[in-house]
Amino acid sequence: MAKNIPNDELNREILNAIGDGSFADMLDVQAQSTPTRRSARSGVVAAIHGRNVLVEFGPREQGCCPKSHFEELPQVGESLDFIVERTDSDGMLVLSRKGAVQKATWDALETGQVVEAKCSGTNKGGLEMEVAGHKAFMPAGQVAIHHLPDLDIMIGQKMACEVIELDRRANRIVLSRKKVLYAEREAAKEEMLETLNAGDTYDATITSVQPYGAFADIGGIEGLIHKSEMTWERDIDPSKFVKIGDIVKIQILDIDLTNEQPKIAFGMKQLIEDPFVSSMATIEVGETVTGTVTRLADFGAFVDLGSGTEGLVHISELADHRIKSPKDVVKEQQVITVKVLSVDPATRRIALSLKQAVGNYDGEDAPLREEDNAMRKLREKFGNGPLKGGIG
Repeated sequence: MAKNIPNDELNREILNAIGDGSFADMLDVQAQSTPTRRSARSGVVAAIHGRNVLVEFGPREQGCCPKSHFEELPQVGESLDFIVERTDSDGMLVLSRKGAVQKATWDALETGQVVEAKCSGTNKGGLEMEVAGHKAFMPAGQVAIHHLPDLDIMIGQKMACEVIELDRRANRIVLSRKKVLYAEREAAKEEMLETLNAGDTYDATITSVQPYGAFADIGGIEGLIHKSEMTWERDIDPSKFVKIGDIVKIQILDIDLTNEQPKIAFGMKQLIEDPFVSSMATIEVGETVTGTVTRLADFGAFVDLGSGTEGLVHISELADHRIKSPKDVVKEQQVITVKVLSVDPATRRIALSLKQAVGNYDGEDAPLREEDNAMRKLREKFGNGPLKGGIG
């Protein structure tokens, strides 16, 4: 959706840019027209009168588009696509043709009109422009959608701009290129939404990074890359994985058009090999491997086996005696040796055992009780043979 610039914010921006220049005599142009969401609509040419082409959208909706927007004049009855710019005080829709830029004349210049202007120079507040043989001004904040650090690159360029303020008595015109760029991006977005499909891949530009993921733009359409869809690694910090301005390859995972603002889910990890799958080929049930404890839970300890592969040592497999908590045996970042009990590709789960890897576990019997000091003293006195009870 194109972004409307609040009038108070715009006036502050203009006044900050031009210093003491007064707008007290500015014509109340907003009283002459009502802003309308810029949208594309199909209408039928009803007549050509004077400098305008009259268009009907329905029995009670008419609009007019300048003839200068047509390379060849249309035929009455012809159906064409138009951009609805706004509604004038008489309820007439003010129209333009997609991609059309008017070479404006001073007498025909009006607020909301998209015209061709040329940048003649810069000042501390923005760009010095020329339009319809008159000088105009473009605040720095209205030059581009995103901040443009070097305004000098615009000198000499011709560009499509929207007239956002007009004071004929003061011979003052204020232009915005940003509003035209927003409108173009919105039009491209509407066309693109019709062709998007889950599974499509695009190059995307990271526009925002949040704790839960990152937003990326694929040409006027933004989507969210949740942190769980960025990489096969678990619980990453998105800010350490991507930065604003990065160009990444994404795949569309889901498209939700039920709300006014479309919600689109992107994924990155789907386009890279899952290290778990390749690592599984090198892990065999029954072998002993070394890994690092990454996190502890009430039910056991997770162990990183390398290459993004993680296994779980259930609490019952941590020791050959009953324990209350995994932290009684291991701690995070500890390197341990474990035995692979099972590998399940379908659930992406690898079951591990610590107690079976240290060699103090008899698979045929229940877990042994930890030997206490009294038992150890008896073994030291009578040897390691079986201890017999009884008298005599």
